Amino acid sequence: MPRASEEQKQRFRDLIAEVGASAPEAEVKPMFGQLGAFVNGNMFAGLFGPDLGVKLAEPDAAVLAASGGGPFGPAERPMGGYLTLPVDSDAAEWIGRALAYVAALPPKAPKPSRVKR
Repeated sequence: MPRASEEQKQRFRDLIAEVGASAPEAEVKPMFGQLGAFVNGNMFAGLFGPDLGVKLAEPDAAVLAASGGGPFGPAERPMGGYLTLPVDSDAAEWIGRALAYVAALPPKAPKPSRVKR
């Protein structure tokens, strides 16, 4: 599994902080050895190795796909609904669009806690 460098992880955190300044509920959390950015319990952006991916509304997803955005996540099992940003794209703009889209979705219901018996 690809791993992001500490520099790539910090760049991701910085982008999320920049874009999420107007949404203080946005947070970065580790996820399966990678990083994910969440709002209301839903992931809107993620880092998989060196790749940055976002979840977008269909019209924006079509634009990103047409400009070179591809599947996000492991090649054998990419994450549905997420696209990898092309290297030359404006990451902050796409992350902002993803944050706005996902923030408008219903909050993710917390999973019931497991009680040991």
